[in-house]
Amino acid sequence: MSLGQHLLELRKRLFLAAAGILVGAIAGWLLSGFVWDGLREPIYAIVRAQNRNAQINYPDITSAFDLKLRISFYVGLIVSSPMWLYQVFAFLMPGLTRKEKQYTFGFFFSAVPLFLIGCASGWFVLPHVVELMTSFAPQQDAALINAGNYFDFVLKLMIAIGIAFVLPVFIVLLNFAGVISASSIIKSWRLAILVIVLFTAIATPAADVVSMFLLAVPMVVLYFTAYGIALLHDRRVARRVPRVGADGLLL
Repeated sequence: MSLGQHLLELRKRLFLAAAGILVGAIAGWLLSGFVWDGLREPIYAIVRAQNRNAQINYPDITSAFDLKLRISFYVGLIVSSPMWLYQVFAFLMPGLTRKEKQYTFGFFFSAVPLFLIGCASGWFVLPHVVELMTSFAPQQDAALINAGNYFDFVLKLMIAIGIAFVLPVFIVLLNFAGVISASSIIKSWRLAILVIVLFTAIATPAADVVSMFLLAVPMVVLYFTAYGIALLHDRRVARRVPRVGADGLLL
């Protein structure tokens, strides 16, 4: 394909991806009320757990409308993710070899579910984080929480945990690219577990060992799964490398 044909193909893929996000955003607009009800449930839990006045605050006239648009966009982005991710893959696929396509398919179909599982885990620990953060306020004070700031906080927490669940996929990708070996991955297992425990302790700062345990165990399992895949790949590569004997002949 010429440069002009590549640009036309890129425009086509961008248009289809944008159309998918737009349709998803329309669905997100219709579902925004349901989504927002679920997101602010931890605020209601504060009222029950701490016996304090806790409310979502809309500081400006347009705050509620802006928040509804943001919820619609992010819901649309998630709902339409198979559509626009396929467009990205379809644009890159003609330039890949058959083996590279297989690897890309494998990484794609493992990274997306892991990211969604991570986001769901973030949703699980959210009430505990909100409860702890608001508990620092004196008992006689009300918790008036800015709606936009609260939505940003929830979004960042879920995305951070979602990315954490995808990191083992990138470890395998670096191994397949020859950047790191399986032996280097297993040598760092103590440090990896320490980082995972610290991360889950920060993500679940409340005194809830069960939540921390349920978040840390899958991440540790994913880490050792990445090591297992990298080990199998290194052994397969080692078998393909010709060995030279003492007489200088290939074995």
